[in-house]
Amino acid sequence: MTVKQLSATDLQQKLAQNEALFLLDVREVTEYDYTHIANSVLIPLRQVPDRLNELNPDIEIIVICHHGMRSQQAASYLVHSGFKNVANLSGGIDAWSCQCDPTVKRY
Repeated sequence: MTVKQLSATDLQQKLAQNEALFLLDVREVTEYDYTHIANSVLIPLRQVPDRLNELNPDIEIIVICHHGMRSQQAASYLVHSGFKNVANLSGGIDAWSCQCDPTVKRY
């Protein structure tokens, strides 16, 4: 099963419609502390396998990183672990900053 790709503007639309989403940020603590999308939850990539129990398989999980590479890895891992409703934020938080919310700092 392949991982769905979600654009920043598609995510913005889902959030505006108050869809039930879990925003999973898989960057490092320092990156998250510098900037993040509101209401996202930090679980650094290397911790994801040990923290699967913190994720609800019944809610769509949107995985976020800087440019979309680490989040793609994490999303693939989740799909292979049995999660059915997972999407990767293509372009990552950088795309979010450029296309949706310029208050989210770029780095």
